[in-house]
Amino acid sequence: MGLAAAKKMPKAQRRDQLLSIALDIVRDEGTDALTLGYVAEKAGVSKPIAYEHFGTRSGLLIALFEQLDQQQIDQLAAAIAEAPKRLEDVARVVSDAYMACYQSIGAEWSSISAALRGDEVMDEIQCGLIDSYVDLYCSILAPYTKITADDLRLRCVGIVGAAEAISREMIRDKLEEKAAAAVLQSLIVTWLSK
Repeated sequence: MGLAAAKKMPKAQRRDQLLSIALDIVRDEGTDALTLGYVAEKAGVSKPIAYEHFGTRSGLLIALFEQLDQQQIDQLAAAIAEAPKRLEDVARVVSDAYMACYQSIGAEWSSISAALRGDEVMDEIQCGLIDSYVDLYCSILAPYTKITADDLRLRCVGIVGAAEAISREMIRDKLEEKAAAAVLQSLIVTWLSK
């Protein structure tokens, strides 16, 4: 599609289109191939449009990273809303949702994260994401445990770290998705039962 063929879109829709194209590039060609110019070319728009949306390549990678993160949060929220209200069931839903999401976006997530290592803004975002996951898990799991809020927070830090490590084993084909989710569920139940 040539630049003349690109139709005018609302800004939010254009941003979504550019992010979708960028994610396809990461999936098909890796993060090294991802540039704002290449995304613009694939979208059939001028480079300034891509720069207007993301500013820099890092800005584009961060936007992709945040989009993937939001997908994971949305999937988890939907699954939790349907879960029976017992620790074992909530732990299963949390674990299944985490591993399913990681299975579907884990390779891209890891590639994007690796491409942004050392970027100050990304370092802050990753720390913020960890904190937000810990807070999310605390709010989801608090009704099902009698441990103190401080202990729950520390254990949720461990759960988030364990989930990341277990999911990496899964992505490396050392563990099937169902087994990875079962291990995480068992860990959550064991750490929070009292």
